[in-house]
Amino acid sequence: MIRRLQLLRQHDRDISMNPVQLIGLLVVGVSAGLLSGLFGVGGGIIIVPALALLFGMTQQSAIATSLMALLLPVGFLGVLEYYRAGKISAENIWIGLVIAAGLFVGAYFGAKIATHLSSEMLRKAFAVFMGIVALHLWFK
Repeated sequence: MIRRLQLLRQHDRDISMNPVQLIGLLVVGVSAGLLSGLFGVGGGIIIVPALALLFGMTQQSAIATSLMALLLPVGFLGVLEYYRAGKISAENIWIGLVIAAGLFVGAYFGAKIATHLSSEMLRKAFAVFMGIVALHLWFK
């Protein structure tokens, strides 16, 4: 495991960032967290476009970074607050866990597909997806 991390480290670029970049990333994270708590969105709708458009990441890098950022804080703290407010039931928790199992598998296969697409193709597919969602919400 340590050897694998060392190999990954050799291929990474320098990740030092200036204070403006750090603050920008924190703003993206806070915005995604707020929207996630309000609407159940964040990663694909906020973080991925922000990383690609504002920080110049490829679509694949932006998606992978978003997934990494969402691993723990969004779900745990959001659910905790809804639980404290009495807005989530045992049934909601069970349904969420079932969906999480699907996300576990789906994220793996989605990442496999995304890593084989060009950044341009992935960006365009994402735009089509967002357009379909927007139209559905508008006309519902």
